[in-house]
Amino acid sequence: MSNERLKSQLNFLLEADKMKSLYRQTYIIADESPAASRNDYSDNVPLKRRENDAEHSFHLALFAMILAEHSNERLDVLRVMKMVLIHDIVEIDAGDTYCYDEAGNSTKQEREEKAADRLFGLLPSDQQREYRGLWEEFERMDTPESKFAAALDRMQPMLLNYTKKGISWKEHRVKYEQVHERNSHIKNGSEKLWEYVEEMLKDAMGKGYFEE
Repeated sequence: MSNERLKSQLNFLLEADKMKSLYRQTYIIADESPAASRNDYSDNVPLKRRENDAEHSFHLALFAMILAEHSNERLDVLRVMKMVLIHDIVEIDAGDTYCYDEAGNSTKQEREEKAADRLFGLLPSDQQREYRGLWEEFERMDTPESKFAAALDRMQPMLLNYTKKGISWKEHRVKYEQVHERNSHIKNGSEKLWEYVEEMLKDAMGKGYFEE
């Protein structure tokens, strides 16, 4: 392996570290930091923070490992895991666009394409083609792997938000109909997961987690 190839790969990996400081709208489940629970601090301050892109991508990779059996079609699970690990890397340049932000979503594709050009362009040409291709496949949602990856990408934040009593939905005054419509394509990747999500959303509506 040439030094130039290794240098390109490491440059990409260093850029990817920035995902750790890109925060989403979804809150993590834990209510206290581990240190606080061990009484390492005098003030037991509740932890109320959003997940970052790196945490989200890692969690999706676990979802892919554990839930692959519920896909509508047979999967290349490793391909799904690769897809979810890189699907949000463009947000390093493009930023995280909240899914119910109409103005932000109107420019999202253009911003993310430009980001993909720069970020995947850091890699050696063969890896650039592979990972840019996986990112584009995820966006198209036209293969069993990308349909399932997209289903997980929709389900994971809803599951966290539901567990946190709808905290983000309440903050943004989101309605049940918005969430149901946006996430209905989960069924294209997994009818089983969509069935579960529908029951979860109905329960959330009954508990007042959505804007009336």
